Amino acid sequence: MTVNGVKKEVSAQMSLLDLLQQEGFLTERIAVERNGQIVPRSAYESTMISPSDKLEVVSFVGGG
Repeated sequence: MTVNGVKKEVSAQMSLLDLLQQEGFLTERIAVERNGQIVPRSAYESTMISPSDKLEVVSFVGGG
């Protein structure tokens, strides 16, 4: 699988939420695209990832 263009090894039966936490992302401050489709935050826990997935994770940055 790739996350933001970097190849990653993933465990079988891992949820998107598990991967995001493992990679250190703060789930309340990101948007995730999986294989070209936005994944709703409410679906992170129920979305199972596979080795062929391509994820793009974008962090929101506050400022003023």
